[in-house]
Amino acid sequence: MPELRDEHSTDEWIRVGTPEEVEARGMIVVRGGACPLLVVHHRDRVFAIDNRCPHLGFPLHRGSIEDGILTCHWHHARFDLVSGGTFDLWADDVPTAPVELRDDGALWVCQRTRYADGDAHWRNRLREGLQHDIDLVLAKAVLGLGAGRVDHRALVRDAVLFGVRNRDGWGVGLTIATALGNLVPSLPEQERYLALFHGLRRIASDCDGAQPRRDREPLAVCGARPVPLLGRWLRHWTQVRHRDGAERTLLTAIGGGASPSELAALLLTAVTDRVFADGGHALDFINKAFECLDIVGWQEAAAILPTVVPQLVTARGGEELNAWRHPLDLVRLCEAASAALPDLLAAGRTERGSWRSHTSLARQLLADDPEAIIAALAEAMRSGATAADLGRALAYAAALRVAWFGTANEHSDWETAHHAFTYCNALYQLLKRITADQPVELESPELLRGVIHGAMRLYLIRFLNVPLARLPGENGDRLDDLPCDDEALRAAFLAALDRQGSVRDAGRLVARYLTLCHPADRLITTLAHAVLREDADFHTYQMLEASVRQYREWGDSDEGRHILIAAARYLAAHSPTERAQLQTAMVARRLSLGETLHETEAGC
Repeated sequence: MPELRDEHSTDEWIRVGTPEEVEARGMIVVRGGACPLLVVHHRDRVFAIDNRCPHLGFPLHRGSIEDGILTCHWHHARFDLVSGGTFDLWADDVPTAPVELRDDGALWVCQRTRYADGDAHWRNRLREGLQHDIDLVLAKAVLGLGAGRVDHRALVRDAVLFGVRNRDGWGVGLTIATALGNLVPSLPEQERYLALFHGLRRIASDCDGAQPRRDREPLAVCGARPVPLLGRWLRHWTQVRHRDGAERTLLTAIGGGASPSELAALLLTAVTDRVFADGGHALDFINKAFECLDIVGWQEAAAILPTVVPQLVTARGGEELNAWRHPLDLVRLCEAASAALPDLLAAGRTERGSWRSHTSLARQLLADDPEAIIAALAEAMRSGATAADLGRALAYAAALRVAWFGTANEHSDWETAHHAFTYCNALYQLLKRITADQPVELESPELLRGVIHGAMRLYLIRFLNVPLARLPGENGDRLDDLPCDDEALRAAFLAALDRQGSVRDAGRLVARYLTLCHPADRLITTLAHAVLREDADFHTYQMLEASVRQYREWGDSDEGRHILIAAARYLAAHSPTERAQLQTAMVARRLSLGETLHETEAGC
């Protein structure tokens, strides 16, 4: 076994021995500044590299060398001795260290290692990890590029632009990366790293083997067409399912200088020409594309926004589904309610800004009578409720559907409740974006059709709350059997999610935490950790982010508490998983910290 040496070190250099001594031993392991170094004599030359295989840290001195190639005997990754470059991309390159023959007749090795491609190494590895869908390489690239220590937007931007070019249409990977990107600023460093890793790996997975995107061009002389005309064109191309026409129209609006709010209005109007299009995903993905641009920069609008068009033009609406037509024709009810929007908004114009009955409306939206639900929306508009007001109430109502979810339902029914909630959250975010500067819905009442569709969807899934799950902390459930301490409650929550079937326990622990007025930010970090440690599915990431966004709207209130209880119950229903990706992420972190994963240095 090679001898571990650190004697005779000076500054950043270590004396290894004479050339004859090194040749006689063949391999010598010395202590470097951040990792053990392997000094190798091969074919009259001496090389120094990190002794840890970059794949999973196995000691390279246990490998073999032939014809200038070092092979790790664990997973048989192969490396060029001169550059440290790998021939197997899943393994990553080995950093090297300079070796000098000095006047004292001895070989000295620098304690600090470096990559052959220098500062570009981690950006190169990010590209290769995305291209070849290699999770461990992506995890190490996230760490090498700063992870939670620097602004995350450049990293997300690189991954998103890879995603939109290498997959024909917006996908779940881009949605996950955007959702987690939204959460990153509020997370501590460790969770930031995991969030970025999961976001990037899902983009890579989404693109692996997918058909790449082929770009369309805007119409010439972009600024010559007013936005309302382009909006009519976009709706027409959407209705007749003409992708090229829809994409070129959208690109023309972008090139002509349409504002983000105008673009959002164009797409919201087009997608709500169909009722609850594609089970709510079409609208949700449109909103996520806009939120993605908030992260990566609006200069990328022409690359990102057209990716939502394929789903926009192919989506199937509720008008094509039996559930929306029988036994009650809810589509016709939606159409009649939409036709009444201009008069209702006109009637409430003088009261706008004074309406505050969000919670009351939310409860009314959960009625068992669809006509009563439409009447409640109409009364709110007559009383001055704005588009954002209606969206906020609708999103809270949808969160209650999740909070009240009866566990006697099939497990897959959680997704039915989840889809309604994420749709309503996305609609609210779009309505806020569109109406932030002016009450656009007064001139374009069709923007509110999505509220009517969402309300009818909540009616259709009312069976999920039969029987109604009791909200923890209410109706005599005092929660006194649970801990009082902040940390103890959060630890108990994570422990509950280590067990299957802990929906009730998870909801009660979160209710207890919030009832005692412990800091909500710490609880949100715990919820994020509960998701990021799992091999979570697409919907779980969506649920986490939408719940946090909605909690921020309501804050420390009964409504905010109910939203986080809904999130906790949903997360518990989808935990635990194998946590294989957490293992990958932790291996990458340990390697980045210079740790020896399989032996102590004394045992090298």
